[in-house]
Amino acid sequence: MRELTSNHHTFSEPLDNERRLLDPVTPRGRSEFRAIRPRVSVVTPAYNEALIIQSHLALLCDYMRSLESQYDWEILVVNDGSRDGSGHLADQFAQVQPKVRVVHHRINQGLGQALRTAFEEARGDYIVVMDLDLSYSPDHIERLLDRIYSTGAGMVVASPYMPGGSIDNVPWFRKELSIWANRFLSFASKRSLATLTGMVRVYDAEFVRMLHLRSRGMDINPEIIHKSMLLLAQIEEIPGHLHWLKSLEAPAPRGKKPKKRGSSMKILRHTLDVLFSGFLFRPGFFFVLPAVILFGISLYANIWFLIHCGTELPGAGGDPTVAVAHAFQRAPHTITIGGITLMLSIQLLSLGVLSSQSKSYFEELFSLGSATYRRAGDRRRSTR
Repeated sequence: MRELTSNHHTFSEPLDNERRLLDPVTPRGRSEFRAIRPRVSVVTPAYNEALIIQSHLALLCDYMRSLESQYDWEILVVNDGSRDGSGHLADQFAQVQPKVRVVHHRINQGLGQALRTAFEEARGDYIVVMDLDLSYSPDHIERLLDRIYSTGAGMVVASPYMPGGSIDNVPWFRKELSIWANRFLSFASKRSLATLTGMVRVYDAEFVRMLHLRSRGMDINPEIIHKSMLLLAQIEEIPGHLHWLKSLEAPAPRGKKPKKRGSSMKILRHTLDVLFSGFLFRPGFFFVLPAVILFGISLYANIWFLIHCGTELPGAGGDPTVAVAHAFQRAPHTITIGGITLMLSIQLLSLGVLSSQSKSYFEELFSLGSATYRRAGDRRRSTR
């Protein structure tokens, strides 16, 4: 479903067969690149970005030229089925910029598929993902690369929610939605990171390719974090500065309103994706917490029932069955609720145990599959 437009650019450095992933959870370290410039692929997914695509690609190219003493680089544009001429404009730009390549999806397939395509096509040792609207300024690229280069981490995330980060000019509703989505995911992941939905990151290329990603939408970003955590990979964060630029407007015929460059984010679907991602991080918690709440309600109702059975016992001539019948007649709804909530709490607790067990099995299988993939890759490289 995609076709590649390439201007046959190749990196100036030769491919080093010795540069490889040393461990499934420990990507390449700084010492491996002492004698050469690391190769960097800057990835920019694009969907209906005709108003900004050439000007913002020019800004990225100018910035990457300032880093040429440190890194060899390319810019890879993934045109995800744009219908406004973005793909054609990107191709025009690539014809005069030898370090820009364009990959086209014939139809829109979502951010997740765009990133998966980029990870396959990128030629760099490191892959930097940038939003084409440059809501994160290009200077994040150098700071991301410096951190991953110095630490040997599997990825580094630009985080506007960690100390030192900031958010500007973002609509209130979307800002609050993003803040609470990341708080929720941070809690679900045991507060290991401040930002899990952000797209602006740098990856060790070999590491991210071995994650076997499946998401096609915006949930790919939490998926990458989740699978990296399963492999106990090192994940770093740097303070990010998210600043939405003024919305651009396209020329419109006389008498019609200008068409603004819109966001492709689907709020409801994104919210559901966030909830599901949180469930994947800690499935047992989402069953155990309701089970505890329901058990508390059941405990209150059943204790009330037992107390009233005791008070009815003398009037029932010491017959406990009569005392129970009298207590039930006085408050049938309370007793019914107590029984139902007790059964539900037991069932939810059982589901929590089963989901935690399933998560443990998945982690084992994923780790085993990743290790097998790594060994197969090592064998292929050794036979070249």
